[in-house]
Amino acid sequence: MQLPDYAPFDPAQRQALASLLATMTPQQASWLSGFVAGAQTAGQGAAAAPAPASAPAPAAKRELTVLFGTESGNSEALADQTAKLGKKNGFKVKTRNMSETKAQDLAAVENLLVVVSTWGDGDPPEAAIGFYEDLMGEQAPALDGLHFSVCALGDTAYEQFCETGKRIDERLEKLGGQRVHARQDCDVEYEEPWKAWVQPALDGFPQTAAPSQSVPAPTTSSTFVVEAAPLAPPPAPVYDKKNPWPAELLEKVNLNGTGSAKETWHYEFSLEDSGLRYEPGDALAVLPENRPEDVEDLLIAGKFESGLAADLRTKYDITNLSQSLVSKYNELAGSSKLSRLLDPKKKDELKSWLHGRQIIDLLQEFPIAGLTGKQFTGLLRKLQPRLYSIASSLKAHEDEVHLTVASVRYTTHGRDRVGVASTYLADRVQSGDRVPVYFHQNKNFRLPENPETPIIMVGPGTGIAPFRAFMEERVATKASGQNWLFFGDQRYSYDFLYQLEWQEYFAEGQLHKLSTAFSRDQKHKIYVQDRMKEEAAELYRWLEEGAYFYVCGDASRMAKDVHQTLLGIIESQGGHTRNEAEAYLKALRQEKRYQRDVY
Repeated sequence: MQLPDYAPFDPAQRQALASLLATMTPQQASWLSGFVAGAQTAGQGAAAAPAPASAPAPAAKRELTVLFGTESGNSEALADQTAKLGKKNGFKVKTRNMSETKAQDLAAVENLLVVVSTWGDGDPPEAAIGFYEDLMGEQAPALDGLHFSVCALGDTAYEQFCETGKRIDERLEKLGGQRVHARQDCDVEYEEPWKAWVQPALDGFPQTAAPSQSVPAPTTSSTFVVEAAPLAPPPAPVYDKKNPWPAELLEKVNLNGTGSAKETWHYEFSLEDSGLRYEPGDALAVLPENRPEDVEDLLIAGKFESGLAADLRTKYDITNLSQSLVSKYNELAGSSKLSRLLDPKKKDELKSWLHGRQIIDLLQEFPIAGLTGKQFTGLLRKLQPRLYSIASSLKAHEDEVHLTVASVRYTTHGRDRVGVASTYLADRVQSGDRVPVYFHQNKNFRLPENPETPIIMVGPGTGIAPFRAFMEERVATKASGQNWLFFGDQRYSYDFLYQLEWQEYFAEGQLHKLSTAFSRDQKHKIYVQDRMKEEAAELYRWLEEGAYFYVCGDASRMAKDVHQTLLGIIESQGGHTRNEAEAYLKALRQEKRYQRDVY
């Protein structure tokens, strides 16, 4: 906005005013006009006040829905930031979780931003399954009046990168929605891609015209008094991925007995003076370091300078080998063999070659003469935190958080391999050492609000962790609802994690049913789903009486087997068809009575 030449301001004032006015909305300009007039009246007397004028009505706020589907919390965090930015852009914003949304609800939405992650190899987040299936189903609503854009989160380590976001983006368009900005696909470092997407997406929504009627301008007969606001206390520190809390390790105990084929550790960390709190069902994020010998092997294989060691140890993922990384590496290597493997027609062959290999194998099998450390780290992703289900209740352990972590160790292609975070804790962190951590809320894995509600917990192996927290919480709060645990592992004598605790709960009547399955203690293997089948009638009765059903642990096999077994129990014990059983289970999920924390 250009001020007229006759305006009574010097050049510096004119420039400052012009810059300010250029950024103001009509509402801001109208308010400022009344404020200045009122301030003048206060100094000159009410008699000098000009007659009130009419000002244009402010533009009606456009409504915006920010819809998210999350597994680890990243999509929810970005949805919250998206909503805040939407409000700053003048929208009336509503944020919704897919777990609490039906596809039919979108028929009433005009402006929609979707932030959704892909879990595993192409699946929707656990809590978003119901919404996703409805949206993809034949009963999905027509969305002719919808304007939308999608931000998809994923991980290029998986073949089906951002698949859930891609499918939702395509489906919204197919149902009649109008895309206002292209979909943004984000890898694990999602902050910058999200920033590149969100403002253009907000700018793409259609404008809403201001109403034609006018409203009175602010009165000018009042005296404006500005009081100094009291000094606010400094904000409490926020501990997150960028600013983790250095938690002291108080104790570590190997939960497996001598002779076990497994190595599972119980860790206890101090939260004293952190102000941090958590709920049963939440997770603790651990920021690990890479194994020193793995760093050394990379330095030797790539002939890199030793000064690179510190960054390789703490900043970069130096183990995980993905198709995306191989592709970027081959732009420098120019290998005919890698080029052949990267041919889309050779997808299965590439997948087979990648299996069991890490970045060190790529460097050794396809060396690049003169590859610099800067070029190499430019190919790598940042070292990511690891999320572990919390195995304790604050009500039972004040200022502490406990974890149950299985150490990952294996051998492939003639080389010993380890899990980065699990062996960082097991091998290099001792009592008194500090580990950078922060909490991740899991609002989709929670105890019932009603303490009288019965719960069924299925947690083989380290899947037992959150159920230890659940039991500690239920006992501490004197919850009267019945508790039933299904636990499984290899051998009773070596692998019954927290055995004495569970047996004490059972003896005292706090754990009402305990069903165990130790697969290697007899010739034929027995798993938790087998115990579920044996207890089918009572399990169904508990469900009919309102029980919540929880599953935690391995997603690739156990959780799928438990799901199918549960469907079969509902079908046989309830006299349902398979379709009716699926609808029954879907209803349980929508009522948050069927919750899973699987990985």
